[in-house]
Amino acid sequence: MGKAEENKQQKKTKLLDTAFELFTTKGTAQTSVSDITSAAGVGKGTFYLYFKDKLSIEAQLVSRHADTILAHSLDALKELPKEPETFEDKIIFIVYDIIDQLKLNQRYLRFINKNLSWGIFRNAVSKISEDDDFTSAEGLRALITQSTEEWEEPDLLIYSILEFVSSTGYNIILREDPVSFETYKTYLDKYIRSIISVHKKC
Repeated sequence: MGKAEENKQQKKTKLLDTAFELFTTKGTAQTSVSDITSAAGVGKGTFYLYFKDKLSIEAQLVSRHADTILAHSLDALKELPKEPETFEDKIIFIVYDIIDQLKLNQRYLRFINKNLSWGIFRNAVSKISEDDDFTSAEGLRALITQSTEEWEEPDLLIYSILEFVSSTGYNIILREDPVSFETYKTYLDKYIRSIISVHKKC
């Protein structure tokens, strides 16, 4: 990477980091493009070299953090002394790891809100930009293709599980609504296995 390209990437990273800080402290609605550029120490023209508008930088941040969370869970699965044998057990391990990450970093959870599935699934289909590398959805797809089962709409299976995890995780972890997470764990395995069973080919 040349010096000019390195400087370009540094500016984009600075804008992303600054936007994340402002979005998670002030709130997304209360943060303007001017707030981001002023805090990052760059002009508005520089912002618009990389992002169409505030929604565009928010979308990249959601995707980036969602991908990081899922990548961590996939790595944790690989590092187990003995990997779970069934696809269902692997997915349940990943779900619990995601929830553990969100419990430890509720700032991520508040920012991603209910968009964990959107952040990953959107980039599995179409990269936001050429210099971004979102790969965790491919890791989930690999789990599906390596399983002994045949699946209907595997991408929809991925989406449904992640949508379920992010929606329930947000309400239960932050609000304990409608119940505490400890109470909810009793049912979580059953819910996930039920989602998976819907997509199994008979």
